[in-house]
Amino acid sequence: MDTFFVVIPKVRKLQFGMTISLNNQTLEVEAQTMLSNVVFQQVGENPKGIAVAVNGQVIPKSAWSETRINERDELLIIKATQGG
Repeated sequence: MDTFFVVIPKVRKLQFGMTISLNNQTLEVEAQTMLSNVVFQQVGENPKGIAVAVNGQVIPKSAWSETRINERDELLIIKATQGG
C-alpha cells in the first residue's frame, strides 16, 4: 500500500487594518494609513488651528502627508479655540 503525504501551506494573516489611539480613544484604521488621512477624517478638509502629535512628538502640518501611522501609535489632535 502506498503512503501519500499532503502538504498544507501555512496561511499568513494579511493585515487589513490596525489599532491606534486617538485622543485616548481606540480607533481602527487601514494599514499603511498616512497621518493626513486620519486628521482629515476627524476634522474635515480645512484643518485650520489644528496641532497633531504622534507618540508625544508634534508633527508639523507640512509633514502630515509624509508621516505613516503604525500599529499602536498614540495620536493627539488639538484644536485651538478663542475665548476669554
